[in-house]
Amino acid sequence: MKEQIVAQLRESAELKLRFAKDSVESIISATEIIQKAFRFGGKVLVFGNGGSAADAQHIASEFVNRFLKERKALPAISLCTDSSILTSIGNDISFSNIFSRQIEALGRKGDVAWAISTSGKSKNVVKALEVARSLGLKTIASVGEDTARVADLCDCILKVPSKSTPRIQELHITVAHIICELVEQELTKKITQES
Repeated sequence: MKEQIVAQLRESAELKLRFAKDSVESIISATEIIQKAFRFGGKVLVFGNGGSAADAQHIASEFVNRFLKERKALPAISLCTDSSILTSIGNDISFSNIFSRQIEALGRKGDVAWAISTSGKSKNVVKALEVARSLGLKTIASVGEDTARVADLCDCILKVPSKSTPRIQELHITVAHIICELVEQELTKKITQES
């Protein structure tokens, strides 16, 4: 059991170091997209399935409430939380429309659609990115190593080079925390400079 625990921790740590070596520019790009949206009155719409839905809620809460600093609330919405909306769309139209329909209702040019999908293939995630793109939203995707379905739909891809769902999810939330910290740091700096 000890060997298994150490092996999994090592695998997770090595993946993070590999990502740090190859993907820092992607984190910077995602951060800048989100900062710009918030600075000019836009919002972030975050979505995903299963564990990625939990991550979407987590990320939205970090923006709306706070991450590390006391500051004004930032407009972010998880599209995974309203059971009435999700079940009505799933029942009346299709489960593949549960996010795209909400983006159609809530998304505006200047907003950001942030998709989270370990596989990068979920129909409802891909469809949401298509609708977001058509409406002029900026698009970000946190995915695993398969980017074929989302590559042409995104302004920024946060690609984790792994097929292991747990390892991908661990890195997705680590990267999201980094982005939250950088966004918060920059926006609070701007507010301080303007005061």
